[in-house]
Amino acid sequence: MADTPDTPPRYMTVRQLAQYLQINEKKVYALAADGMLPGTKAAGKWLFPRELVDRWLLETSHSGALTDRLILSGGEDLLLQRVVLDCTSTLGAHALICYSPTDTRLGLALLDRGRVDAAVVHWGPADESGKRHPALLRHYAHARNWVLVHLFRRTHGLLLNPALPAKQSAEQVLAGNYRWVMRGEGSGTQRFLLETAAHSRADLARLQCVATVASEREAAMLLRAGNADVAPGSCAVAGEFGLAFLPSGWEDVDLAVSRANYFRELLQRLLQVLKDDRSAERARVLGGYDLSRSGELLWRHT
Repeated sequence: MADTPDTPPRYMTVRQLAQYLQINEKKVYALAADGMLPGTKAAGKWLFPRELVDRWLLETSHSGALTDRLILSGGEDLLLQRVVLDCTSTLGAHALICYSPTDTRLGLALLDRGRVDAAVVHWGPADESGKRHPALLRHYAHARNWVLVHLFRRTHGLLLNPALPAKQSAEQVLAGNYRWVMRGEGSGTQRFLLETAAHSRADLARLQCVATVASEREAAMLLRAGNADVAPGSCAVAGEFGLAFLPSGWEDVDLAVSRANYFRELLQRLLQVLKDDRSAERARVLGGYDLSRSGELLWRHT
């Protein structure tokens, strides 16, 4: 439908938005300052995209048109993919939960822009994630409106081509003359590799990188096809592709989500399914998971 003369412009000022929402300008400033409204400052002046404002109105309404869908992005995980599929199958055509893995940093950027409802975060060893994950979130403008929920712990390490010599240590693999598959800088999987290399006093720059890929599964396929020897990844992916696995330690996998979306029925349903017996059995079969604290609220901006 074409805009009429009475239709607000594509990018609205504070005054125009106040008229559009039928509230006073002070309230618009307050909501914008708290990160509740989708807007940006250009040369010191607030501008609000009308399209995103309309979407915000729908998504924050309890009976809004988008309460029947939930979009997740961020870090990749095999168990979470299975849990989302379980939820989707149960919901049928009544609602949709969609999980589109990217990497941790891109997932947070998409959440910050309002393009997804939640972002999966994993960023280094589990014993440091209590500080690292909130510190990472604080880099984003709307983090003041987010909460962090624990999903699970998983075992992280190195995926190995089955043809490689058995019983090697991480130090030996990092020092060997192997073909590596790497992940991008925004990936929590690559971050864990950096931690492993630092612990082993290894120089990643000397490793022979034959490919940089967007997912653990893509890396695993290259190893399985014999096109590479080593890649960072999780125990579950190693098992799925029949690869050897050298564990490096545990990492926490958490979910960043806005406070408003945290109480949405679909998200609570997803967290509940993650804690049920079927998910526990999936985690046991996949291997390398600890679901004992699933659903725990870890952090909110103060």
